[in-house]
Amino acid sequence: MASNDEKKSGGFFASIASSLSNFGSSMQKSVTGLVGYEGLEVINPEGGTEDAEAEAHQGRWKQEDRDGYWKTMQKYIGSDITSLVSLPVLICEPMTNLQKIAELMEYSHLLDRADECEDPYMRMVYASSWAISVFYAYQRPWKPFNPILGETYEMVNHNGVTFIAEQVSHHPPIGAGHAENEHFVYDVTSKIKTKFLGNSVDIYPIGRTRVTLKRDGVVLDLVPPPTKANNLIFGRTWIDNVGEMIMTNMTTGDKVVLYFQPCGWFGASRYEVDGYVYNASEEPKILMTGKWSESMSYQPCDIEGEPLPGTELKEVWRVADAPENDKFQYTYFAHKINSFDTAPKNMLSSDARLRPDRNALQKGDLSKAAAEKSSLEERQRAEKSNRDTKGQKFTPRWFEQTDEVTPTPWGDLEVFHYNGKYDEHRLAVDKSDGIEVVDFQSLEFNPWQYGNLAVATE
Repeated sequence: MASNDEKKSGGFFASIASSLSNFGSSMQKSVTGLVGYEGLEVINPEGGTEDAEAEAHQGRWKQEDRDGYWKTMQKYIGSDITSLVSLPVLICEPMTNLQKIAELMEYSHLLDRADECEDPYMRMVYASSWAISVFYAYQRPWKPFNPILGETYEMVNHNGVTFIAEQVSHHPPIGAGHAENEHFVYDVTSKIKTKFLGNSVDIYPIGRTRVTLKRDGVVLDLVPPPTKANNLIFGRTWIDNVGEMIMTNMTTGDKVVLYFQPCGWFGASRYEVDGYVYNASEEPKILMTGKWSESMSYQPCDIEGEPLPGTELKEVWRVADAPENDKFQYTYFAHKINSFDTAPKNMLSSDARLRPDRNALQKGDLSKAAAEKSSLEERQRAEKSNRDTKGQKFTPRWFEQTDEVTPTPWGDLEVFHYNGKYDEHRLAVDKSDGIEVVDFQSLEFNPWQYGNLAVATE
């Protein structure tokens, strides 16, 4: 944690967490120089090293595909590959980054509880547990599709939440999202920065997430930890989140600082999260502990961070049951996100559910998915060329770029705000009996704003 927090969180609870972290870091094993690729690191999160070569060959790649991809990618080592390369479909899941943003709404009831809560520190416990809950979904080793510029995602029929997201920039890739129910307003501008390391990639969330709790008008700001995707080419791909997550009550100055422990040898400390809720004077009030893959608990503490006598650890969040042996390790909610059951009447034709490459991958047709993905990317380039020729600038429909540039630990971010027009659109559609209801299955994916330029699919 930050230096001030470390001074104030010394105590048994924090010292145990620190010891586990140091043990995991010192004992972590890796295998290098496998099958002739010097410098590539293969890590088994369970710690097994008995058969290093067999471990290196596990995963989804065929040998010839792996060799070809490595030859292509090695020149990018050390680079931010966010927009540099088009990645193969075989490492993708049938979902786009806009839908991934919507997965934060699975446990939105925790924000409802935060809004209803009288205790300012318990409010932070509920809100930060909501922020942690999405990491269970983020452990999936599949990459979402990059959204097409102008692509959207809409969601209704979930705890009274209305959600809209839009891809507002292509270079750099930026998505913006807005959600609301009777208890909270959620706004995000999402952008990532990456560092490709050969067989792994570091992912830094250059985004801004704000939650406004309606009852008292409290505004919460979230800074999540970075993510590391391991064994991209060799070995079984797995995800780790390491570092601080900070949620700040911008109204009162209270904050939560939680540390995501790195995965150590034999999986030591994997998934573990611990930290404190602090008041505006940076004094610990509530300790929090758990695993981002399972559950979070809390307990009141003294100024040294020690649990208060007579109190006990209480669970605040636990991951919901998930389907067994699901191909893409989806939760039931992730399946709902891909379903038309959560779509509003007369869904926008730019909705991610309608993408032909996503649909083909969901049906298991990798060849068609690859061809459709290539076609969409070509059409996107053609539209940009058409737009540039006309001297026009892309303008998002549901969000507006502000003059605000907010700093993050990993770079500055151009901030987009929700413009309110989607509410007006949705209200008009829902109230009108004269608008013919369109069959979702008959809709063609159409995010294009400067000419739907068709490119033949091979």
